[in-house]
Amino acid sequence: MTPHLPADADGATVKAADRAHVFHSWSAQALIDPLAVAGAEGSYFWDYDGRRYLDFSSQLVNTNIGHQHPKVVAAIQEQAGRLCTLAPGFAVDVRSEAARLIAERTPGDLDKVFFTNGGAEAVENAVRMARLHTGRQKVLSAYRSYHGATAAAINLTGDPRRWPSDTGSAGVVHFWGPFLYRSPFHAATEAEECERALAHLADTIAFEGPASIAAIILETVPGTAGIMVPPAGYLAGVRELCDRYGIVFILDEVMAGFGRTGRWFAAEHWGVTPDLITFAKGVNSGYVPLGGVAISAAIAETFATRPYPGGLTYSGHPLACAAAVATIRTMEEEDVVGHAAHLGRHVIGPALAEIAERHPSVGDVRGLGAFWAVELVRDRETREPLVPYNASGADNAPMSEFAAACKASGLWPFVNMNRVHVVPPCTVTEAEAKEGLALLDEALTVADRHTASA
Repeated sequence: MTPHLPADADGATVKAADRAHVFHSWSAQALIDPLAVAGAEGSYFWDYDGRRYLDFSSQLVNTNIGHQHPKVVAAIQEQAGRLCTLAPGFAVDVRSEAARLIAERTPGDLDKVFFTNGGAEAVENAVRMARLHTGRQKVLSAYRSYHGATAAAINLTGDPRRWPSDTGSAGVVHFWGPFLYRSPFHAATEAEECERALAHLADTIAFEGPASIAAIILETVPGTAGIMVPPAGYLAGVRELCDRYGIVFILDEVMAGFGRTGRWFAAEHWGVTPDLITFAKGVNSGYVPLGGVAISAAIAETFATRPYPGGLTYSGHPLACAAAVATIRTMEEEDVVGHAAHLGRHVIGPALAEIAERHPSVGDVRGLGAFWAVELVRDRETREPLVPYNASGADNAPMSEFAAACKASGLWPFVNMNRVHVVPPCTVTEAEAKEGLALLDEALTVADRHTASA
């Protein structure tokens, strides 16, 4: 693939305008140096010098169908020529069709869809629905989680991004989810981890007061916090606890949904149906902002004759819904979900296992489909992370050096704390995946220099 460069712009001009006027998220503005991107296609993007990068981040784990898929681009163009926008109170063909296609793929009776502009708003509205449905206020959420940056979503989040905004009065209680590699329960097996994590959650519910808890929200497979695949039986156990106490069970599939784990929704791996599912990202690969909540019949019935007190000007935006319809149909036609499952079982998973054998800096490898994490450590025996929790500046130098080595080789990584996540587009070819894994293998020699065995 030869990068096609815009004729009327250059990287220096784009970067200068960015530096002058764009305020970037999650960043100290004077300390960042954003790459000026000229274009993208498939599994790659490139800068204004024509340097290509294999996108092993899927941007923010959202371009599930790859960059610039022609069928989705054409659908957006066609919709723009026909009807660009319309208020959410009208019935619109692409909005109805997007909702129908989503409902066909959700588990159980989650057949109603409330559209939002993204994942955080989906979480906000799912929590509001749960509180109104139950008449309760508390929501339980796991540490090692991320649910978004809006008011309720950031308080539900279980990583350091919550800290500057945590009011301590948002009606949120955090608990420990299962994660055997760094077990908070001193478990030795996945079965023990599951049993002890469920006992811990049951105790948390008991001491918080079951009748005060509106919802439990979990990422089906936590994403940014580490791609910790839950042990068999855990989600079913949470479902049972919710049923026992009349608590709404919310699964956040913003990152894990729409093929990322090799299923349409990750919940399918465990045969569990929640009361609400939040989604975004992969629903249309982020081509136009879109998210939403898939709603069970019981919760939908709560608002059959009682108005739901929430809405957004751009709820179910026609351009976004047209992109979703084209994305879902294309994923079906091209078996993108099956391809992601194949990549996980036969390409990414086996290659990462081999890489782990070669590199003392690799402590753990885990994942499903096109959704994997490689945990980097200083010492495999003690499992000391390669950098401290929430490290920055000099403390984060080993991970910064590793990320720089990836980029220098033409691989764009998704790096968070002491991990690199292997999350290419679900459409990445086997050859492209192997290319990226070889580049990752090479870059890990930089991380190896910081281990106890170096």
